[in-house]
Amino acid sequence: MAGDRPEGGEVPLLYSEGNVAARVALEREVRGWSTTELAERVTRAGIKMNQTAVWRIENGTPRRRINLDEALAFTRVFELPLEELMSPPLEGLDIDSRRLVQEAVEAFYEARDARDRLHHAVVAIADHIKAHPDSSRAIHEQCLRLMGDERDARTLSGDIEDGGHY
Repeated sequence: MAGDRPEGGEVPLLYSEGNVAARVALEREVRGWSTTELAERVTRAGIKMNQTAVWRIENGTPRRRINLDEALAFTRVFELPLEELMSPPLEGLDIDSRRLVQEAVEAFYEARDARDRLHHAVVAIADHIKAHPDSSRAIHEQCLRLMGDERDARTLSGDIEDGGHY
C-alpha cells in the first residue's frame, strides 16, 4: 500500500541506525542528560566519545554512523538490550510518561535487589543462631535497638526465626 511507505518510497527497517539514533536521543532526554553528560558516560563505559559525536548521531545531516562498539556502549549506559536499542521508539508515550516508567523500573530493580540482600542477611543470621543458639535473644534485642520500631523489629525477628525473608 502506498500509505505504508514514508516519503521517498523507502520501507523503514525494523532495526536500523536511524532507530538507534532516535533511541539514543530519547533515552538521553528521558534521563535528563545533556549530550555532554551522555558522551562522558559512554567514555566511562569504555568508548571515547565527545558531545559533538552525540549531537551528530542524534541530529546530524548526514547522521553520524554508529559502530558496533559504540552501540554496545550505549546499551551499557542505558541498561538496555541491544535489540531494544535498535528497535523503533514506541509510539504514544511522551517524555513525562517515559520518565515515570523509567523511575518505576529503576525503583522495581532497587527494591528487588534490596529484598534479595535482606533475604541473604536474614538467612545468614538464622544460620548463625542455629550454630550459636545462645545468641538468639541478644540478636533480637540488637534488631530492636538498631531499628527503634518494635513492630518492624518483630517482623525482622520473625523472618530470622523462619529462616528467610521470602
